[in-house]
Amino acid sequence: MRPALLTTIAALVVSWIPSSAQAWGGAAHAVIDRAAIDAIPNDGPVFLRRHVDYIAASASLPDAWRGSSENFSKIEEDPNHGWFREQFTFLKPIPRSRYEFVIAVFKQHEKIERTDPATAARTNVRWTGTLPYAAIEAYERIIVCMRDVRAAQAVGRDAAFAEQHCAFDVIRLGHYIGDGAQPLHDSVNSDGWRGANPNGYTTDKSIHGRFESRFVDGMKLTASDIAPRIGMPGHRKGDMFDGILAFLNDSGDKMERVYKLEKRDGFSNFADGDVRALVYDQTAAGAAMLRDMLCRAWSESATAPAETRPSPIDFENPRFNTETGSAPD
Repeated sequence: MRPALLTTIAALVVSWIPSSAQAWGGAAHAVIDRAAIDAIPNDGPVFLRRHVDYIAASASLPDAWRGSSENFSKIEEDPNHGWFREQFTFLKPIPRSRYEFVIAVFKQHEKIERTDPATAARTNVRWTGTLPYAAIEAYERIIVCMRDVRAAQAVGRDAAFAEQHCAFDVIRLGHYIGDGAQPLHDSVNSDGWRGANPNGYTTDKSIHGRFESRFVDGMKLTASDIAPRIGMPGHRKGDMFDGILAFLNDSGDKMERVYKLEKRDGFSNFADGDVRALVYDQTAAGAAMLRDMLCRAWSESATAPAETRPSPIDFENPRFNTETGSAPD
């Protein structure tokens, strides 16, 4: 499939994504993806530049999987877009398994269901989120497809299909990282302030959309706006899952700043320098994180996979958890 046709298909896909479902706004997600790929250095996965229009135009695609008309898809996908840190302060360290995390949250729900039913009602996977797991899963799939790209390049075989597989997975990873860069995706205060409110922050659910969609559209954000703010590549040395958690923590720490700025004028002034600065900072942070993850994945794809022995699903694995049927990473 040629790039021009891919771009046309992407435009059609975006045209039927419900506007109310486009987290970070369609504009910001597209800007983050485009800026990240534009910032890939020449020793990185530069083949993604051929697919940048497709990726950017499809940046909001994962939100289309959350429509109420497709309930199975919605129930599975919704938690992947949030990380409500206040909801699992009881859980340290964060499990290195999606299923161990879900089970730990459910056990806490059972523990407090009778004594604190209001808290228990939101102590579940929908009100904790699973964003870092969605991100690390997409990241590892990208490593796999990048190995296929390298294998095709090594023997002079057409890598078009392998590249397209990678481009699709980049859409997924880019969306989750983009969501994580938006501070309201990293807090239970995602859609209006909850609980004690001594500072009188808004409880209006529309704060989310007014910040990430209406304001971003009003300020006419572009990839060139954030390109100088992305910085030099840093291939995110160290454990990638820990790096994702640190990224989400950094974004989440800015959550109250969003509320303070909203209190000023409800995000009605698109020329507000402080709000614009926050948008620039967070979209640039998302683009930098995505760029660095793609470069790290490309580096890792150069090495033949080393199989874990015993396998994570082998009963002989010393970390095997019978509750999940697998051993954590």
